[in-house]
Amino acid sequence: MIRLVVGLGNPGKEYERTRHNAGFWLVERFAAASGVALRKDPKYQALVGRQPDNGAWLLLPQSFMNASGRAVQMLAGFFKIKPEEILVVHDELDFAPGTARIKQGGGIAGHNGLKDISQRTGSHEYWRLRLGVGRPSDPAEMADYVLHKPSLEEKQAIDAAIDNALALLPQMIAGDMQGAMQKLHSQDKAMAEKPAPAPKKEPEKKAPAVKEPPKAQPKKEAEKPKEEKGFLKSLFGKK
Repeated sequence: MIRLVVGLGNPGKEYERTRHNAGFWLVERFAAASGVALRKDPKYQALVGRQPDNGAWLLLPQSFMNASGRAVQMLAGFFKIKPEEILVVHDELDFAPGTARIKQGGGIAGHNGLKDISQRTGSHEYWRLRLGVGRPSDPAEMADYVLHKPSLEEKQAIDAAIDNALALLPQMIAGDMQGAMQKLHSQDKAMAEKPAPAPKKEPEKKAPAVKEPPKAQPKKEAEKPKEEKGFLKSLFGKK
């Protein structure tokens, strides 16, 4: 059974639409759909709410990503929540936008939020719900990439993956992680095998008509002066 659902992201308006905040997006939508108000709790430095039907805690750390573990450690410690009862929702560079995957434990793949949670809880054995955001072609641009907004097409794909995961989140919280995993991963596979829509053909642009230069008009020969027959005859006469 999952007793704590953690969404990872960075606080503040400037980050709220960036790829690194995909974990926030899912938990915020889950809270809104469940009628749960997420309120700032200074003790945990986080937005905190609780599901009324199953008692699961929802947590959005309001420290920056690399200090996310503090809120998790404090709330989990106070309510005696074990690592295997925690689900962390986060952005995943290794998956394309539109992919959502579940796993327990494993490495942190350079994710600073996961790194801090693992260090502070002393365990890697919490569950992860990974939302694909893709990765840049240049590894040097990684840090900058996650702190920028996805394109419209990418955002739509991420939202679709969040929809799929939200539909299965109650099943995860209830403890049927294997069943939820199987459904979610089969949905991903079906989406991956779906043929991409054919690109729209742009209307052919007609080449502008080429105007021919005006034809040069033939020059008129200068008119020869008319012989003034009468005048010449009068001067020279007939031979």
